[in-house]
Amino acid sequence: MFQVTPAAARQIRLAAAQSDALGMALRVAARQTADGSIEYGMGFDTTNDGDEPLEFDGLPVVVAPPCQPLLEATVLDWVELDPGAFSFIFIPPVAFPAETSAAAASGCSVDGCGNCGSRGPQ
Repeated sequence: MFQVTPAAARQIRLAAAQSDALGMALRVAARQTADGSIEYGMGFDTTNDGDEPLEFDGLPVVVAPPCQPLLEATVLDWVELDPGAFSFIFIPPVAFPAETSAAAASGCSVDGCGNCGSRGPQ
């Protein structure tokens, strides 16, 4: 499921109030490009039939059916990229190979293993 962080929801509500978009939903969209990457977009919009309605901290969000699979497990956040420079970012889900997931579940990392006591690379 697509998620919006509290910081992003707060900033979007502020933007809606400043642009006379109060009462409108935030439409979030995604499309896959020719090179396989995903482009994201968002803007204030009305709800259409078939949209997936979501709500985060009082912020109404809608996602059109074609975008839903591309936004699965994606997070919209409001972050400070450089000192004093904030921006919205879309954080896609991270896929780990089975071996990495199994190692992470067992407490292993590049710094060593929490279960076997190895110290990792020196």
